[in-house]
Amino acid sequence: MNTYTTRKADIQRKWHVIDATGRPLGRLCSQIASLLMGKHKPTYTPQLDTGDFVVVINAAKVLITGPGKKDADKTYYRHSTYPGGLKTINLKTMKETHPTRVIELCVKGMLPHNNLGRAMYRKMKVYTGDKHPHKAQVDGVAKKTTNHTEVTK
Repeated sequence: MNTYTTRKADIQRKWHVIDATGRPLGRLCSQIASLLMGKHKPTYTPQLDTGDFVVVINAAKVLITGPGKKDADKTYYRHSTYPGGLKTINLKTMKETHPTRVIELCVKGMLPHNNLGRAMYRKMKVYTGDKHPHKAQVDGVAKKTTNHTEVTK
């Protein structure tokens, strides 16, 4: 008996359109990360990028839940690599100025931190509104599920 191993030629990618309206940020991002990694497929292999493409629409309408004042308490950090170059921004300001970046940073933290994770991350497209330029890819045979649309070509 031989063990099945997924090869690059066996990988078939689908397109998923996910509407972020009223969905909690963490639950939404964990679902997106799972789709990008391909964990929903029976051919999932940790060392290969078997995941699908994901288009997230209405990123500005994502729901922030939890106790307390998370909008003011959650802080994003970045550094310019110069001395004293630490920049901080809280969740409320980030959501107002760059609503897509909130979802992007959340999903990026859930993917592997290596070349494979960066390749998975490039298959995600996030848009503020409900319009996106991926109609040609998404307009395959679409079947509607509860949380997203799965497209097969």
